Amino acid sequence: MVKNLIDLSEKIFLAGAKGMAGSAINRALLANGYGQKKNGGKILNPSREKLNLLNYEELKTWFRKNKPTIVIIAAAKVGGILANDTKPAQFILENLKIQSNIIELAWLNGVKRLLFLGSSCIYPRNAPQPIEEESLLCGPLEQTNEPYAIAKISGIKLCEALNKQYGLDAISLMPTNLYGAGDNYNFKTSHVMAAMIRRFSEAKKNRLSSVTCWGSGNPLREFMHVDDLGEAVIFCLERWDPTSKKAPKDKNGNKIFFLNVGTGKDLSIKELAEKVSEIYNFKGEILWDNTKPDGTPRKLLDISKIKSMGWGPKIKLEEGLQKTISEYEENYKINK
Repeated sequence: MVKNLIDLSEKIFLAGAKGMAGSAINRALLANGYGQKKNGGKILNPSREKLNLLNYEELKTWFRKNKPTIVIIAAAKVGGILANDTKPAQFILENLKIQSNIIELAWLNGVKRLLFLGSSCIYPRNAPQPIEEESLLCGPLEQTNEPYAIAKISGIKLCEALNKQYGLDAISLMPTNLYGAGDNYNFKTSHVMAAMIRRFSEAKKNRLSSVTCWGSGNPLREFMHVDDLGEAVIFCLERWDPTSKKAPKDKNGNKIFFLNVGTGKDLSIKELAEKVSEIYNFKGEILWDNTKPDGTPRKLLDISKIKSMGWGPKIKLEEGLQKTISEYEENYKINK
């Protein structure tokens, strides 16, 4: 049996623990025995009010006081096409600050392992499908989320550079489109899955005759339940050492410090709308607003490298969608 690279006694700093991805990672940590006093472990997940990740000096003091051994970076300014398109400066500036502050201080304070969460939007708009890790920096990015993507690419490369030059044990994961508990359902800042769930929910309750969705509905997207990401994070922290001879390599046999995480399956936005509509038993018409942007035509990740180590998604889309919609109806009675 392979010995885990981390143990249950770790003091884990989970940045962004209140977000959708962070909450799922926190649940996965607890479910796998981390953060429990009986094992000597601890999960540090200070709120935004208690720790400002944009403030380097404040974060520096926090690191010295709390001395985490493991760092997981799930904190980021995120949003859908509208949010990215209208606030590009915030998306690049805030994300660069958050990640560079945490990564640098993790290195300076000698943490044992660091895991950085990137995004599938780091890849070129017209990358060959399914998208392999080798596609990074091989073409222009999708314009509507370019600032966010550039920030995430910088985080990946900072982790890789510190690993190569100073031996910081830093790895990165590139998750596909996520959905599930804790998602953002604000129309102005949400992603497609959450926006669609809210639209059909309100249409059903208000007995509307139609629902209008953004774009043409033709783009293909891959969706992974956020709890699968949580398990992938634990799996990689415990078992993935990029410097190991058995670790996945790129096509030239070189070490690779970031891996795709997804389902390996996609569907059109129109098909997604039909699935959500069916769960709500919505009988009205589905209309498409072609004046709104589609974004990248297709974005399907090649997950062969992480699968080669033994990880794979467990939650099927239909199952995850049913669960997410039930949680939405139970927990989001009032929406803004």
